[in-house]
Amino acid sequence: MSYRKTIPAAICLLTIVAFGAFVASGGSSKTIVYASSVNGVGTGIYWDQACTNRTLSLPWGSVEAGSNTTLTIYIKNEGNSAAPLSLETSNWNPSTAMNNISLKWNYSGQVLSAGQVIPIELTLTVCATVSGITNFSFDTTITTN
Repeated sequence: MSYRKTIPAAICLLTIVAFGAFVASGGSSKTIVYASSVNGVGTGIYWDQACTNRTLSLPWGSVEAGSNTTLTIYIKNEGNSAAPLSLETSNWNPSTAMNNISLKWNYSGQVLSAGQVIPIELTLTVCATVSGITNFSFDTTITTN
């Protein structure tokens, strides 16, 4: 894949396809979540601050209803100009999952210089009152503006 130098803003697509299965166990619900298709365009997404281990998936593991799990990733501005980041989720399937499952981050709005690396915590939260969802998926996009 080649990158165009004329693109004014690099776009980082962090596509998370999270698949969950709620399993009844001892009267409680459990969600098993897997994520894949992590793709950065102009911005790299890594497991380490040295940016030697690019992410290919986000293994959320097991998340109980009413709890959350957090992963730390490192975002590197691989473009030629400074830019802030934005986060958006989309394509929730089923659409009702977005009422019971959320993805948040601890990014504070700072502008990333070209080549700068920052740690970001992504937190997936499942509502305690979730019901009727056996599988779900969604896409997440992190964009440099």
